[in-house]
Amino acid sequence: MTRQYGSLRDEILTAVDSVFKSGRLIMGENVERFEEEIANYLGVKHAIGVANGSDALYIAVKSLGITHGDYVITTAFTFFATVSCITRNNATPIFVDIDEDTFNVDLDQIEHVLRTHPYREKIKAVIPVHLFGRTVDLERLEYIKHTYRVKIIEDCAQSVGSTWHFSNGEIKKSGSVGDVSILSFFPTKNLGAHGDGGMILTSDDRIADFCRIFRVHGARVKYFHEVEGINSRLDEVQAAILRVKLKKLDEYHRRRREIARLYNELFEKFGLTQHIVCPSLGRDLDCIFHQYVVRVKKGHRDNLRLYLESKGVETAIYYPLGMHRQKCFSHLPSVELEKTDRACKEVLALPMFPELREEEIEYVVSCVRDYFREVCLC
Repeated sequence: MTRQYGSLRDEILTAVDSVFKSGRLIMGENVERFEEEIANYLGVKHAIGVANGSDALYIAVKSLGITHGDYVITTAFTFFATVSCITRNNATPIFVDIDEDTFNVDLDQIEHVLRTHPYREKIKAVIPVHLFGRTVDLERLEYIKHTYRVKIIEDCAQSVGSTWHFSNGEIKKSGSVGDVSILSFFPTKNLGAHGDGGMILTSDDRIADFCRIFRVHGARVKYFHEVEGINSRLDEVQAAILRVKLKKLDEYHRRRREIARLYNELFEKFGLTQHIVCPSLGRDLDCIFHQYVVRVKKGHRDNLRLYLESKGVETAIYYPLGMHRQKCFSHLPSVELEKTDRACKEVLALPMFPELREEEIEYVVSCVRDYFREVCLC
């Protein structure tokens, strides 16, 4: 993030200075303009800025009237907020397993649940997560939405600008198919603020109207409260910064895909694919590589991570424990998700950001090669 700031410093400082000079720090022109720009970029009618991605999820579920006695299908291989937005609205999550190749939710299993669950008439929505920047099959989501008459809430916290190619030749971006969708502008996201920020996306006028008033204490007019809302507004300073970065977003996506391609080529060149499962590139911009996540085979993930740390290579594990295993959700019906549990033991995220240099990528892969050489596997 510091390298990116260095390249954008003058533009960002100019944008922030204009906010301070205006004296309008809350819900000002930059928020309004950024909402318009994001909506146009993603091909949706409405974009509503909120304080963070977690609030965006909570409000999105609330906007659909989901409440006590309702069920929502989602993945357990995700960040906490994808699930807490369901339980905070007093509904019950139904966890299904993932597709091992993409880490995204298994749409076959979603359809199976929608056909066979004993309370299937109470299943009101599905929350797919476009994990690590890889788009869930949007054409299939549209089919599920219309066939089973459930609402779709797209969690696009990691996928702003990723695309899906439809069989008719149409290309749509993640967030454009759901009844309501969300973005996160956490600093490490592809489109990251210099603080927290989030966005709700929809083409439904009623949903948009609800979200706009819910984010400001449920008041359309100040001091006159229509619903019991919350205070969750995108900051004017963050909106100004994000407007600068949005102009560069497609360029950043292209660079992330170049980095992923180089990683894949080097792992293949060094003969490491017997130990490391690399992510597929897919079609153009189907994956925008919010993270570059590999699988480490045969129980070597944790030791490899320690080795890389000793060599100055920062890594992360997304996610070490599925939501179905979390203590706070232990009151939910127990479910076995073999593929999710296996992913939690094998995944490792390697350095990924647009400003990553080729020699740094080569160094990371050479360290992985050295690890396997030292344990006498190569």
